[in-house]
Amino acid sequence: MAKMTTSLLLAVALVGTAGCAKKRPPELPPAPVAEGDLGAGAGAGDTSDQYGSSALNEQFKREVMSDTVRFGLDQYDIDPEARRVLDSQAQWLAGHPATRITIEGHADERGTREYNLGLGDRRANAAKNYLAARGISATRITTISYGKERPVALGSDEAAWAQNRRAVTIVIS
Repeated sequence: MAKMTTSLLLAVALVGTAGCAKKRPPELPPAPVAEGDLGAGAGAGDTSDQYGSSALNEQFKREVMSDTVRFGLDQYDIDPEARRVLDSQAQWLAGHPATRITIEGHADERGTREYNLGLGDRRANAAKNYLAARGISATRITTISYGKERPVALGSDEAAWAQNRRAVTIVIS
């Protein structure tokens, strides 16, 4: 009986420690190619190679108020400034009905990776939903969250964090 109890305890201990083994981290998004202009809100580096259609994306950036919507700490609501930015994007997209976009959601470095991926997702989807409410077909819009993995501004202060809390619209075709 004692031998069976010992064997059972040993089996339970082995199963318990197997669950504690370090798991391989999920694949991270590719690193930014270049720093880019920190004030322009262009995202992390040159995305034209990643998405193609660089001329159309550059035209979009020139003709809209901004390609970037900023958010407050732990926020994903569309404030009046974000509305103005997204309204200009909706107007441009209405004039280019065959154009598809991707909205990238980003967060600052504070918080866990999982939390920031979720927050980036909520930010990207808030922008998508606003554009859809303005008449842009949701089938033309894809979203992706990079969380804190692609900061546009490096640093651990409020100025850098404020630049990294964003949703960036990229023209893909």
